Amino acid sequence: MSASTNRRRFLRRLPWHLLAPLVLLGSVAGCARQTQAVDGSERVFEGQNFRVVSIDIKRESLSLHWKDPESGEPYANINTLRQWGMSHGRRMLFAANAGIYDRQFAPLGLYVENGKTAVPLNLAHGNPSSGNFSLLPNGVFAIYPDGHAAVRTSADFKADGKPVRWASQSGPMLVIDGKLNYQFIDDSSSLKWRSGVCAKTPHNVIFAVSEAPVNFHTFARLFKDELGCRDALYLDGTISQVYVDGEGYAGAPTFMVKPYAGIFAVFAQPTL
Repeated sequence: MSASTNRRRFLRRLPWHLLAPLVLLGSVAGCARQTQAVDGSERVFEGQNFRVVSIDIKRESLSLHWKDPESGEPYANINTLRQWGMSHGRRMLFAANAGIYDRQFAPLGLYVENGKTAVPLNLAHGNPSSGNFSLLPNGVFAIYPDGHAAVRTSADFKADGKPVRWASQSGPMLVIDGKLNYQFIDDSSSLKWRSGVCAKTPHNVIFAVSEAPVNFHTFARLFKDELGCRDALYLDGTISQVYVDGEGYAGAPTFMVKPYAGIFAVFAQPTL
């Protein structure tokens, strides 16, 4: 007889006044799991493994970090930013590298941190040294002062002309208005670890990173077909990782990771 069968028989014998609290506790625990503000999970899509993190930005603040405001030195990696948070009484719940950067380890495109523009929007095209950034269209992931998030093509973002609180430009766009970027080839042999982001709703942001090298076409279809995103942006490739509190790191192997020029992060709200 299975353990689950024995458990069901045991529960059926319990008086209701003893069983009811157990049912209530189970329901509360289930609701807690379902309503986590930062929810990481493993997804298998077309035989490939991905780590997907969903963030409710109405409940937890998603922010962007490049340099320590006290020293002016770049954080460069997730662990350094996590240690900074700990020194300020803030526990990191999530982190991921932001957009593509240049050889001087500065963001290659728009970078806005807490309402301040450190790097302007970059609409230069076709520069081979900018690699994937020059695959058109590229785009911007932004969080606006009213708290909603969006992924827009760089041209549409410029046309909007709206102020933002946090923003990172990268490229290429993976999904545009529900359609794959037309430049992606189904059977492309260009395989790399890849990370990306979408705003599935104005307050539900989804990050994903591949656990093994994949091509752009497969990665874009993960966002479109598996995650249901109408607009999604590629963040970076071989160096990409995400961190989730209690789960650790996922994405590229540690030996592949190089310094980042921007890091998305969620820190737990300080308790008073």
